[in-house]
Amino acid sequence: VQLQASGGGLVQAGGSLRLSCAASGRTFSSYAMGWFRQAPGKEREFVAAISYGGGSTDYADSVKGRFTISRDNVKNTVYLQMNSLKPEDTAIYYCARSRSRLTSRTNYDRWGQGTQVTVSS
Repeated sequence: VQLQASGGGLVQAGGSLRLSCAASGRTFSSYAMGWFRQAPGKEREFVAAISYGGGSTDYADSVKGRFTISRDNVKNTVYLQMNSLKPEDTAIYYCARSRSRLTSRTNYDRWGQGTQVTVSS
């Protein structure tokens, strides 16, 4: 499977962006998906995850209430709606496919190429 992330850009603090991650292949709906991010000089961190059917989600405390993960299993796409963005949300955002059907903060085996999100103050 290949994952292609898009939708990043430059936005002012308080603004919104929606990231998309399109997946190739026929097994998209069989696996949970996740979003991660890596800021300059920092380790990659978990942002959000969604179960294979979309019925269960999980968020990092730092984005809870501001970000929403969703998926469209017909379009083989997972989304990350980001509202009330803060400068500390600046990072490269990666989508990833889990080895499991259920939400997880680890256990991912396929990664997209990343899309840059920059939030100015």
